[in-house]
Amino acid sequence: MSAVLVIRNPAAGRGRALRQWDEVRRKLDFAFDETVTSRPLEAREVTIREAHNYSRIVAAGGDGTVHEVVNGLMQSGSRAALGVIPLGSGDDFAKLLSRDSRKTRQFDVGRIVCGTEVRYFANGMDIGFGAHGARNVARVPRFLTGFGAYLAALGLTLLRYPLLRVRLQLDDAPPFDFATAMTAVMNGTTFGGSFRVCPEARPDDGLLDLLLVDAVGRLEILRLVPKILRGAHAGHPRLRLLRARRVTIESEEPLLVEADGEIAFETASRLEIGILPGALAVLG
Repeated sequence: MSAVLVIRNPAAGRGRALRQWDEVRRKLDFAFDETVTSRPLEAREVTIREAHNYSRIVAAGGDGTVHEVVNGLMQSGSRAALGVIPLGSGDDFAKLLSRDSRKTRQFDVGRIVCGTEVRYFANGMDIGFGAHGARNVARVPRFLTGFGAYLAALGLTLLRYPLLRVRLQLDDAPPFDFATAMTAVMNGTTFGGSFRVCPEARPDDGLLDLLLVDAVGRLEILRLVPKILRGAHAGHPRLRLLRARRVTIESEEPLLVEADGEIAFETASRLEIGILPGALAVLG
């Protein structure tokens, strides 16, 4: 078995991955095989095909690249460890890692079941404002990169975002109806590069962390943004921070769903979200 396969997405980070790769490559102190992707979902396909031939699969790109590789690892049943070379715009998953790439940790993985489809997430997923923001990132001019691209997407999303009526059930508790501007289910702490939606979340505690945002208007969202950036929103009267192992979300209106910054489902009506404790070996 070969040691390392690097799956590199040159489009990650709005071209950052392509611009910086030569410099990054010179600093790597291990031998590796390399595959360069050219289209969406290719990293997942390569991982499914190659995961059993390598002991480590390294995602060189952003959170979307990590998302595809993690889905490939989960679908293939491989025990290969995930490595990350963060070259994206937000790199939220990479914020959970230490600098010691020789150490392996066991991370939880989130799983979303929507009808007959299954999608996994490494960092988090959401419906409402965040999902529409993730879709709007693609509409932001390409000269805006990093956190600036996310701020521009936030501005676009403020122009039009849904207020959703959903039914939630956490573990075996009774379901409850809830009007929400955004509901996030997290394994990690941040999304959108710097928004610390669940600052107390841990990727290895066997629990999902939730942020439930009431159906608030634009002005209230603008007031919340700096608090969430600092992770200082606990106790806000229009927010709830919760934990669960299983989450069910139902809606009569179709839901746009993002996972790890990627659009996972566009017209979901029922989501069954669970946690797979310690399912992923991660370097760092």
